[in-house]
Amino acid sequence: MTEQTERPPVREPALRTLAMPADANANGDIFGGWVLSQMDIAGGVPAVLRSGGRVATVAVEAMRFHKPIFIGDLVSCYAEIVRVGRTSMTVHIETWARRHRDGEDVKVTEGTFIYVAIDEAHRPRLVPPD
Repeated sequence: MTEQTERPPVREPALRTLAMPADANANGDIFGGWVLSQMDIAGGVPAVLRSGGRVATVAVEAMRFHKPIFIGDLVSCYAEIVRVGRTSMTVHIETWARRHRDGEDVKVTEGTFIYVAIDEAHRPRLVPPD
């Protein structure tokens, strides 16, 4: 195991899943689009809880892929609301992989996603006060 200064956040992940063969390319690396979709789901969790209802993803900012994810890795997405506006919430998401072969935890991606609270007619609605 290599020495690493960064550690996964000390809180429950918003999402945890295994990277499976169907999610990989011919070289065994997990598709970036799969990771992005997992992060979007994870970011929606605190956004729904904070807004008290339905949300829609409106933007992905500063997406960064640090390291590959491999088949069999345990993938955990940690999501934290960093800003709340009138109708929107900005969520920072870090994705960590616990390596299948040696159990090492590595940060593999991070990004900032923006969600808008929407009503049943899919129109923006106010995010309730804290």
